[in-house]
Amino acid sequence: MGQRSGTERVGMREVAARAGVSTQTVSRVINEHPHIRPETRARVEQAMADLGYRMNNAARSLGTSTTRTIGVLASDSDLFGPAAGIAALEAAARAAGRWISTAYADGAEPAAVGAAVDHLLAQGVDGIVVVAPHTATLRTLGDSVQGVPLVVLQGGAGEAPQVDGAALAVDHLAQLGHRRIARVAGPAAWHEAGLRDRGMDDALARHARTGAGRWEGDWSAAGGAALASEVAAAVRAPDGPTAVAVANDQMALGLIAGLFDLGVRVPADVSITGFDDNPDAGFYRPALTTVRLDIAGEARRCIGELVAPGTAAAAAPPRLVVRDSTAPR
Repeated sequence: MGQRSGTERVGMREVAARAGVSTQTVSRVINEHPHIRPETRARVEQAMADLGYRMNNAARSLGTSTTRTIGVLASDSDLFGPAAGIAALEAAARAAGRWISTAYADGAEPAAVGAAVDHLLAQGVDGIVVVAPHTATLRTLGDSVQGVPLVVLQGGAGEAPQVDGAALAVDHLAQLGHRRIARVAGPAAWHEAGLRDRGMDDALARHARTGAGRWEGDWSAAGGAALASEVAAAVRAPDGPTAVAVANDQMALGLIAGLFDLGVRVPADVSITGFDDNPDAGFYRPALTTVRLDIAGEARRCIGELVAPGTAAAAAPPRLVVRDSTAPR
């Protein structure tokens, strides 16, 4: 065959001619028809590779009612948790033979969420995964998504690791002998913040420990540092907290830095735990005791629920990673 020009598009006819089959057979291979002989499938796939054939999902959907594309509705992707979740979803989708299309929206703005959903639906996505949902986002989606399956990363079946993970941090502090345990929670508008709060409450009640203070941050290191003066004053007060469970690693980092500047030593004066086990947690000083979630497993669960409902395996349970920011009391 002659050399094709760089601008000439390869279609199914060219693939069929190269493989010595009909265009209908090429279509069946592309659409994963179950009744194709393995040798025929291999010949067509080799022809596609030789010719540089690129599948057109839009055209493919005409014959299959699917674009093999999963929509991801995301917010706050500059934070570790959402960013890691999006990356894990992309890997899980690729492993399942799917692609993702991501739309970003301010979760606190219903109009922005609605517009992002409309954008994904206009692309004919086969389902939507919501990452980093605000409570308001979930309410908006209840009215916006029509006829397209929707799952929430670390929502639904994925809520338990959030609750159980937060409880693990408090369990650890209680087992070290801390009786007055405070917390820095995530922003109230976030669904995940509420789940982590619930886990801490459950563990405090189970161990009959006193909740010795509660502050609310914004997930950022700067937000954690901004709370340091209030936390330091509480730690120095009679019957103040001897430990603080923080709802994510970034706030814990900021809090530790702020306490250091105020002369409060971690863990000598107060133990600190985080949540997420971000890649830098082991390099904090002191290295941070934190909770690790199976983000990759949770992403596979979400993609599995959309691709093959009822067959998706749950993510692995959360795991406590003990480092140097906690000590016995």
